[in-house]
Amino acid sequence: MPLNRDSAMNVAKVLSEALPYIQRFSGKTLVIKYGGNAMTDENLKNSFARDIVLMKTVGINPIVIHGGGPQIGDLLSRLNIESRFVNGMRVTDSATMDVVEMVLGGLVNKDIVGLINSNGGKAIGLTGKDGKLITASKLKVMHKSPEMQSSEIIDIGHVGEVESVNTEVLEMLANSHFIPVIAPIGVGKDGSSYNINADLVAGKISEVLKAEKLILLTNIAGLLDKKGEVLTGLSTEQVDELIEDGTIHGGMLPKIGCALSAVNSGVTSAHIIDGRVSHATLLEIFTDEGVGTLITNQNL
Repeated sequence: MPLNRDSAMNVAKVLSEALPYIQRFSGKTLVIKYGGNAMTDENLKNSFARDIVLMKTVGINPIVIHGGGPQIGDLLSRLNIESRFVNGMRVTDSATMDVVEMVLGGLVNKDIVGLINSNGGKAIGLTGKDGKLITASKLKVMHKSPEMQSSEIIDIGHVGEVESVNTEVLEMLANSHFIPVIAPIGVGKDGSSYNINADLVAGKISEVLKAEKLILLTNIAGLLDKKGEVLTGLSTEQVDELIEDGTIHGGMLPKIGCALSAVNSGVTSAHIIDGRVSHATLLEIFTDEGVGTLITNQNL
C-alpha cells in the first residue's frame, strides 16, 4: 500500500535527520549492553536486532554484550539449584557456573545471534573464553551486616572482574562484515570460568577500544532527577554532583560508575537508554531527541 503524502514526508524527515549522524559515526565502534525487557519481549528483541543490522549496514561497528540473569535464575529453579545473592551478586559455585555457561554462552547468546542473522546481519557469538577475549580474576566482595563491627570478605565463587581484554579478536571482527555478540564470561589464568557483570564487561571493552559510544539498555527511561524527570545531557562533573547530593543512589550507582569510567577513559559518550522503547538504540543514535541520558566529558 503506497504512503500518503504526509506519511511520506515524515519518512523523508526522519531519513534527513539521521543523515548527519550516520556520516558522523560511520567507521566508529559502538559498544552496546543488551539486557532487561529488550531481551524478553519478542517485539523489542526483533527491533533491537534490526537496529544492530542497520548500524552495520551504514558503516558503524556495533559490539553487543548481553546479560541473562532472569534466564539463569529460571533454569536454576527448574534444576532445583538454590539461587543466593550477596550485595546483589549471584553466589556462583561450580554447579551454578555450569548453568551460567550453558545459559549465557549457549541459549541466550545463540538466540541473539539468530535474531541478528535472521534480520540480514552476520553475527558471531563469543564468550570471553574464546580467543582469550576476557581474562578475569575472582571478585572480592566486602560485606557488612548491621551487627558486625567491620566488613568481611565474602567468597561468592566464580564471580569475576575484568583484568584484560584481547582487542585483536574484536578489531578483526570490526574490520569485517561480522557483528560480535559477547556473553560476559571470563577465563582466569588457571583456566577457571568466571561470571562477570555485563555492564562492567561492556564498559571495559568500550574503554580498551576507545569506542565512540557505550550504550547501556535499561528498564527505566534514563537517569532521573529528584522530580522523576529524565536528565538528557550531562557532563561527568554534573554526574559527580548528582551522586554527591544523593540524586543518583542505590542500584543505579554501579551502572553510572561504569558509564563514568568509560567516558573518563576516552570513550566519547555513554548513554543510559530505555530498552522498553521499540528501536531505542536507533532513536538514541540517529535523532536529535534520543530516548535516555547522555553523559560526556565535555560541557554540554
